Amino acid sequence: MTLAFIRHGQTEWNREGRMQGSSDIPLNDTGREQAREAGRMLEQWSWDAVVSSPLARARETARIVADDLGLPLGPAYAELVERDYGPLEGQLESDVIARWPKRDYPGAETLDSVVDRCLKGLARIDADYPGQNVVVVCHGTIMKYTLIRLTGYPVKVVLNGTVSAIERAGDAWRVLTINGEPVSHPG
Repeated sequence: MTLAFIRHGQTEWNREGRMQGSSDIPLNDTGREQAREAGRMLEQWSWDAVVSSPLARARETARIVADDLGLPLGPAYAELVERDYGPLEGQLESDVIARWPKRDYPGAETLDSVVDRCLKGLARIDADYPGQNVVVVCHGTIMKYTLIRLTGYPVKVVLNGTVSAIERAGDAWRVLTINGEPVSHPG
């Protein structure tokens, strides 16, 4: 099984550097173009399904990618929604990070909770598409920390509209790409 995680395309809040989280902000035109570029990145592989978070920016990105790959748009999984940043959503990221540099944001969902939720969603996807190659369109924070937990790979940042692919061999996951760039493995 191969999973290709795509972070949704850009929104106006991304462009402005605002904390977005679970707020349902739509794609902008740049985000739509990024979705098309992500679809082109995926053409080198064979895919069975495209699924997503139910938030509008992820759903529209998934629809564009599915159309580009000639696949029907699969379901939305609530477990793939971005981290809830609570009262910090809509504020400038730079201000929030300056105030809480350890990213221990008051009123925000914990990172462990975010990853545990995503893993439950991936288990549902695996049950719905056993052994198949699935494109999963979701969000930056949930992708970053889930990829780290699954693979141990030190993901620094996940960029809008990029593909980060992993493949499962037995019970282990191996990173293929991060932000569209191939990852080399020793040996």
